[in-house]
Amino acid sequence: MTIVDRVQAILLKPKETWPVIEQEATDPKAIYTNYLIYLAAIPAIATFIGLSLIGAGAFGISFRVPIVSGLVNMVVGFVLSLVMVYVLALIANALAPTFKGEKNLLNAFKLVAYGSTAGFVGGIFSLLPALSMLGVIAALYSIYLIYTGIPVLMKAPEEKAVGYTAVLIVCGIVASLVVGAVSALFTGGGPGMMMGGAASPSDQVSIKVPGTEITIDTAKIEEAGKKVEEASKRMEEAQAKGDSAAAGKAMADMVGAAMGGQGGKPFAPDLLQTHVPDKLAGMERTAIEARSDSAMGMSFSSVTAEYTRDNGRVEVKVQDLGAVPALGMAMGAWAQSTVNRETRDEVERIYQKDGVSFKEEYRKDGSSAEMSVMLANGVMVELTGDNVDMDGLRGALAALDIKGLAGLKREK
Repeated sequence: MTIVDRVQAILLKPKETWPVIEQEATDPKAIYTNYLIYLAAIPAIATFIGLSLIGAGAFGISFRVPIVSGLVNMVVGFVLSLVMVYVLALIANALAPTFKGEKNLLNAFKLVAYGSTAGFVGGIFSLLPALSMLGVIAALYSIYLIYTGIPVLMKAPEEKAVGYTAVLIVCGIVASLVVGAVSALFTGGGPGMMMGGAASPSDQVSIKVPGTEITIDTAKIEEAGKKVEEASKRMEEAQAKGDSAAAGKAMADMVGAAMGGQGGKPFAPDLLQTHVPDKLAGMERTAIEARSDSAMGMSFSSVTAEYTRDNGRVEVKVQDLGAVPALGMAMGAWAQSTVNRETRDEVERIYQKDGVSFKEEYRKDGSSAEMSVMLANGVMVELTGDNVDMDGLRGALAALDIKGLAGLKREK
């Protein structure tokens, strides 16, 4: 089967194609040399052409990445995308028992390699930066491909495939953040160098883009790298001794270190629950769930409560993101922005007040509203209203003990 035939088959007929892939006698080296190196080149080359030769622009401002910088980023991006496939395959293999599947590294590699096809092919849209969002949409189809492949390759029950896919994608997003930081180190600043950022003389690199500034602590990245290396050695030693339990723990430690590790002791769920009242702005609490979860060597906690009155409903979710830096980075990225957008039907605003970030989204007809608050200690409060307007949601927020949540001190 040619590479074109395989691309067409996995994109157009994934359910019929996965059993064929599962039966193929191959190995990661063959998949890399006969398939991945060609697909991974698509987004790398397209991005180089789009940013360095064609150029990008918006709001009357245009720029082109210098040719040399563009070539360096193309090569580094190409190599790291190939590395990412293997890293995600390791994660997919490690997750299999959690979702009642079977560990099989070759099948896990097949799953990620061929499941990434849509994302790689969609990279062609990077030729025109204005169309890059279409590449994101194409990448979303890869999520579906992986979902359909999990029951076939990893032997997980179909009812577990959704959860398996979700956890794998979250790990992939976080791993991509780490890879992005590594790419910036290789390219002497990466996006920051290209878009106006500058490396500071300290252990931090700031990347400036319109509307926000992202700071990367290179010292922490180096520390995480050392922890990943240590955990990797422990995993290899455990595998050599046939100690699967120790190898599994080392794998969890390795992934956890790559994701930034634990940022301190998480707030206990019952502590968070004390700040969630029985009544909220005249509404009765009809349901509540407080939980603590652990995965990949990290722990986090949350409380979710539901309040109703007549046909109105408000859901309140209090999450401790500060205990897991990578999770906070991914879910709280909006807190670094300022937005004021309004259409005929909807309004979106992101703003900061007294050191607290607020995000508001609502429909003008009052049918729905959402509000998020990111506190300095890493606690995020989310309110979602059905048949509740924005004023009603603001009233619900005022009834919560936000000051108490903001005053919680985290133990190291």
